[in-house]
Amino acid sequence: MLDESLLDLVRKHFPQIAEKGLQEEIATVGKLTEYSAGTVIMDVGQYVKMVPLVITGAIKVLREDEDGHELFLYYLQGGQTCSMSFTCCMMNKKSEIRTIAEENTRMIGIPIRYVDEWMTKYQSWKNFVMQTYDYRMMELVRTIDSIAFHHMDERLLAYLDKKAKATNSKIINATHQEIAYDLNASREAVSRLLKQLENDGQLKLGRNKIELK
Repeated sequence: MLDESLLDLVRKHFPQIAEKGLQEEIATVGKLTEYSAGTVIMDVGQYVKMVPLVITGAIKVLREDEDGHELFLYYLQGGQTCSMSFTCCMMNKKSEIRTIAEENTRMIGIPIRYVDEWMTKYQSWKNFVMQTYDYRMMELVRTIDSIAFHHMDERLLAYLDKKAKATNSKIINATHQEIAYDLNASREAVSRLLKQLENDGQLKLGRNKIELK
């Protein structure tokens, strides 16, 4: 049954999904879900059962190696979806990423059986999926470049900038250990660099929080 409130959300937050029939199908089969900050939405090794269309909030996407070390990849924000979930859905693969609500988040979950069907049925859905792949591919290239070519202080600043943009706030609530996990670095190195950046006037440190200047 078509949910008028979902239809309004799709039209407001996903204008690129322009076909009326597609909007109505999403509002019929989609499920509105909410996650509080810190909640693990999808974990490594789980099968993806729904594709997320993020309405509000932010979701952190992480990669984990065989030893359990995590590496931050990117954020999902309002009006976006996760390209890796498309791949897992269409190939029936287990997730190779972990997604965590960075802040209170609302999203529409699309059952996986519709993902491939809509690729041939709706041109705007196909465009949306391909644009998502292209955007995330460039995001991953920038992540690789950051690791390969940038010094740790540059990586740290870029990470803080992305986190600030994802939450729309210059106040970042995170411990030095949490940042170290995301950057796959030692806490001591992160603490030392944060102090150096504070001395340079680029940020101000507080108890479990950082204020960007």
